[in-house]
Amino acid sequence: GLGIHDMAGNVWEWVNDWWDSYPSAAQTNPTGAATGSLRVLRGGAWDINAGLVRSSCRGYHAPDYSAYRIGIRVARAPF
Repeated sequence: GLGIHDMAGNVWEWVNDWWDSYPSAAQTNPTGAATGSLRVLRGGAWDINAGLVRSSCRGYHAPDYSAYRIGIRVARAPF
């Protein structure tokens, strides 16, 4: 439905957003803070509660953090 394939469930994915709380009002494609010290992770991983394996689920860590359940998605624009 989102046009994103195999997005959730394998590993948490680093995204380009810095962590910050969202405003309480409804948001469309929020990006969080312009700068910060923590980067956002999305999508959940294979070893967590199935209810959290969704693209709207987000977490955060320092950019230099690494773990077996965190990765990246390599993508390119279509021709």
